[in-house]
Amino acid sequence: MHPQPRTARTVPLGAADLAFLESGGEKTLPTVFMLNFAGPPPTLDALRARVAERAGRVPVLGCRVTTSRRALERVERLDLTRHVRELSLPGPLDDGHIATRMLSRPLPGLDGPPWDLWLVHGTEGGYRVVLRAPHALQDGAGAAHTVRALLADEPGGGPPAHRPSRPRARGFLDTLGYVAAAFRDAGPMPAFAARPTGVTEVCHVDTPVARLRAIGRAVGGSVNDVYLAALAHAVHTWHAKENGAVHPPLPVVVPMSVRRAGEEHAPGNRMVTARLLLPCDQDSPFGALAAVMARTARLRRSGQRDATRLLMTATPRRIAANLGKRMVHGSTVAAVTSGVNLGDPFTYQGDPVVNAAVFTDAIAGVMCVAVLTGCGGNARFTFVHDRALPTADEIPDLWLASLLELDKAHTG
Repeated sequence: MHPQPRTARTVPLGAADLAFLESGGEKTLPTVFMLNFAGPPPTLDALRARVAERAGRVPVLGCRVTTSRRALERVERLDLTRHVRELSLPGPLDDGHIATRMLSRPLPGLDGPPWDLWLVHGTEGGYRVVLRAPHALQDGAGAAHTVRALLADEPGGGPPAHRPSRPRARGFLDTLGYVAAAFRDAGPMPAFAARPTGVTEVCHVDTPVARLRAIGRAVGGSVNDVYLAALAHAVHTWHAKENGAVHPPLPVVVPMSVRRAGEEHAPGNRMVTARLLLPCDQDSPFGALAAVMARTARLRRSGQRDATRLLMTATPRRIAANLGKRMVHGSTVAAVTSGVNLGDPFTYQGDPVVNAAVFTDAIAGVMCVAVLTGCGGNARFTFVHDRALPTADEIPDLWLASLLELDKAHTG
């Protein structure tokens, strides 16, 4: 047993935290962060010793959800035999299999700190370290700071902090429009019209971050623009292959971090969301990229991120939580499309982290979750989809094909 991290006796859950806690129903919605390390796996005792040394730097690791489910409260001690565990696989490591297994496995109960850290290894080189925690306690950026604090030989770094700006009137109007859209029918989403099973699978594909940057630089866009455009065209191609039809623009949710400097290890979610129409009706990735850039440019110019932050902060917590559940629901959007940057690569006991992926589950009728995770020079596109979409595992390869087409045209 180890002393608890230092924090206030209780910390109220925010509106987004409540929304995530309640959206999963009987299942606790997790944030999962999987790190790929080169080198032979450490012993479980060595990993537990590192966590015991570092856990005090991350207050949320010493907290549990109160019985009222409205706040976090400190526990007296951490039992790391419960929280730091090992999984030995009988063959080579398959990241899709590991991710699916980690997503489907129940989290520790809410009677104690509901997180765990897994050391996963197989019969060949390399190993994985997987952090799992309720999304109500930690978002993707927060989880990135947590894994760095627990594991990095030289802690520090991580996702860039949000710098608040003064939003324009258009940002507030667009946020109100987003809220209104949550109470209207989303329109046709034919590729995602299946009845969800509640059972999901995870697949992925890797590419150099430099490829996305070069494409974005050539057209005056961002890595996020390129990622979303390639996803839009992947859905276009997938749907056309399945049905021979053009898919209409697809409503998705885009989470945006508002985690500021000094909040690296603050419990809960420091994020807002925006609704974006992916241009899946465009017949080329070039048209999709132009359309995505126009839509994200409006988000940036209007300051909608900070407008949403201010409006949600000013709204009573219960009302804001209910709005959050409406805005991320299968009746209004088909997918969640996120991006997290782990920051500069680091080492754990001298072993370099060579890739990373953060993801969560598809719930509340939302059929899939797409996440682009940056780790040094590597980017991993992770796609979580409901099994009601049996061929959706083709989307990562189609995403990469769209990316390569953009790369060939824009960078030669």
